Amino acid sequence: MAPRCWRWWYWTAWPRTRPPPAGCTLSVRQQFSTQEQMPQICVVGSGPAGFYTAQHLLKSVEASLCPQPTKMSCIPLSWEGEDQAQPLPGPICHRLLPQHHPRAHVDIFEKQLVPFGLVRFGVAPDHPEVKNVINTFTQTAHSDRCAFHGNVVVGRDVTVPELREAYHAVVLSYGAEDHQALGIPGEELPGVFSARAFVGWYNGLPENRELAPDLSCDTAVILGQGNVALDVARILLTPPEHLEKTDITEAALGVLRQSRVKTVWIVGRRGPLQVAFTIKELREMIQLPGTRPILDPADFLGLQDRIKEVPRPRKRLTELLLRTATEKPGAEEAARQASASRTWGLRFFRSPQQVLPSPDGRQVAGIRLAVTRLEGVGDTTRAVPTGDVEDLPCGLVLSSVGYKSRPIDHSVPFDPKLGVIPNMEGRVVDVPGLYCSGWVKRGPTGVIATTMTDSFLTGQMLLQDLKAGLLPSGPRPGYVAIEALLSSRGVRPVSFSDWEKLDAEEVSRGQGTGKPREKLLDPQEMLRLLGR
Repeated sequence: MAPRCWRWWYWTAWPRTRPPPAGCTLSVRQQFSTQEQMPQICVVGSGPAGFYTAQHLLKSVEASLCPQPTKMSCIPLSWEGEDQAQPLPGPICHRLLPQHHPRAHVDIFEKQLVPFGLVRFGVAPDHPEVKNVINTFTQTAHSDRCAFHGNVVVGRDVTVPELREAYHAVVLSYGAEDHQALGIPGEELPGVFSARAFVGWYNGLPENRELAPDLSCDTAVILGQGNVALDVARILLTPPEHLEKTDITEAALGVLRQSRVKTVWIVGRRGPLQVAFTIKELREMIQLPGTRPILDPADFLGLQDRIKEVPRPRKRLTELLLRTATEKPGAEEAARQASASRTWGLRFFRSPQQVLPSPDGRQVAGIRLAVTRLEGVGDTTRAVPTGDVEDLPCGLVLSSVGYKSRPIDHSVPFDPKLGVIPNMEGRVVDVPGLYCSGWVKRGPTGVIATTMTDSFLTGQMLLQDLKAGLLPSGPRPGYVAIEALLSSRGVRPVSFSDWEKLDAEEVSRGQGTGKPREKLLDPQEMLRLLGR
């Protein structure tokens, strides 16, 4: 995905600087001659975007922009469901040019007491391999030029203008903390949850620890057909014994052990060609023990001819859907499905219209769906109602129609419609020295490779501006000034070494039951363990 541009903003504050020509070997001292002192840089948010931005600013050899794409324009990393290399948003090659700053210091501020953002609180517990990126982030945090400050809410405990006064540059990488509302009647009924909150509940996000979803119903409906929707469906239907050795919270596991949910419908406004989940996630659902899929072959009529020209990842995904919907399974698979006690299905061409209450009005009893058809072609395809509706009985509704960012401070421009900070290649418009990376920069899309490269590009822009003398000259106090402010306001930040004490406690608690860790859920308990 190309960096987002707001063409209606007149851009004058950031003149472009060209990277050194091929073969040029500028010394680090020459590159940063306008900033001989130690540049103080602040990153807000300790998820993938925050840590990758810090990593780019600190590491010894970096990727530089290259005028021609190369074979290295794909990096085979994954984030929740990608099983193949992803094209990066812009041609990049790995040249051995020093693109870091040898003396820059980076402070990472985080509102939670613990680091790693969606890697800790968003990645499904049965996907431990995705969480291995924490090892890389830990190496960055251990750098003597990097410091983590948790338990600090930017916008409340300290303002963005105060950060800008203390640092040469500030990078906002705080992600998408909210969910898109459905905007339909009945959305407030008990039994309706955002998928974001449900994921936070089973992953130990402190603000969701008391969610207490009622899983005593037979049928659950998930609105949305992305990877998060399939994660939630998989957790609902996975035999609990298969989750016992993961880092899912014990509280969530206890509720799942008592679950009576037997059927999960995953509903989308458009058709099979428009699903947002990836092939790895789909394979996991198809092969999920104790379950069988329900797909209507009528939804796939004429699709075989239409997928010939689509990109290969989409073609492979649609072919797997087609085979699952239309082909008779082999003997072994047929026997497995026949013994399945739980089912899941994809409902296409359906848009939520109303959440239906129980007779006493105290609980969800179903959802009314508008039947849709597609208009337009390609990227302009949209779902329009046909006028028909259908009611789908259920006792649980999970909305997975998207995440969104919130404005962090009144001094920072924010586009409420797009849910992002207006920027040009990571430079916040009309606010020199302020940058953004990750979902708050481009919207809640992409896999980990997208976030990594997006963050590297923001770091690249910051370093170019530093080299060109566009950032404030003279020394800045950095964390010394912010620490004094926080102390005067009664805020006690948590350091990375503090986190490592909490980490050791979690690992110790998990060992007794064979889990990798038992996550701490209560911030007050965390502070007590740290002697606060």
